Amino acid sequence: TEIPPITASAVRFVPAGIILLALTFVKGRIEFKAIKKQWVGLVLMALTGIFGYNMFFFFGLELTSAINGSLIMATSPVFITLGAVLFLGEKWNRALGFGLLLSLIGVIVVISKGSVSTLLQLTFNLGDLLFIGGLLCWVAHGLLGRIVMKDVSPLGTTAITKLTGALMASLISLFESGWGGVLAMSTQAWLEMTFMIVCSSVIAFFLWNQGIQKIGASQASIYMNLVPICTALIAVLLYGSQITFVQIFGMMMVIIGVYFVTLHRNLMKKRNKVHKWREVQ
Repeated sequence: TEIPPITASAVRFVPAGIILLALTFVKGRIEFKAIKKQWVGLVLMALTGIFGYNMFFFFGLELTSAINGSLIMATSPVFITLGAVLFLGEKWNRALGFGLLLSLIGVIVVISKGSVSTLLQLTFNLGDLLFIGGLLCWVAHGLLGRIVMKDVSPLGTTAITKLTGALMASLISLFESGWGGVLAMSTQAWLEMTFMIVCSSVIAFFLWNQGIQKIGASQASIYMNLVPICTALIAVLLYGSQITFVQIFGMMMVIIGVYFVTLHRNLMKKRNKVHKWREVQ
């Protein structure tokens, strides 16, 4: 409400990139050979996940409803998983497919509050196409991250992509003529911006990239379906919003879906190891 969206992105990501780069130097995680090897992938990650995703997202919100955008972005785990299976050699199985489908249905139930009429009354416009562009950018970002982080650490990857994406946003923001309003931002706006820099940009993106490196793009992507659950719970706890039994049911579907994609698979591996150990004994 106080500065234009692209300027806000630049103000958010430039300090985040600097903080992450400083942490990378302190921890001695600057792998120059790995960065040189993966520089194309790093630039593409910045172009898609930092610059492209945010541009599509912000402009899309101006032209379509939040519910349309939420429903479109809810399909990202499905597309990331399909991309990981098709292009990165990650394995497909029934538990993964069932978990994705169940979780996707649960997200739709939570967002629509279980109202069929809400879904039937949806209309699509240019804003929705922009959200689809944002969706494709985020999918590409996740898949590229899996490739890049074979050589570059999650911390180094996050720092470089943040700074590169921030520089792209800064150049485009010059056409918004919004930098004059940055110094005039209210205390509340600066507090909100500080939260977005530290929590949403530094901590969240680092943990996301760490997760992709550890468990793969397909398993990591399913956790995005927990976003509407967290949003609904925060709205209830902090803003006194009402939550329906249908939404609670949808949340349970999402959690069960996440279980089948991640925890169920890991538990089965542990059980198989225990069985093998007992057979050896």
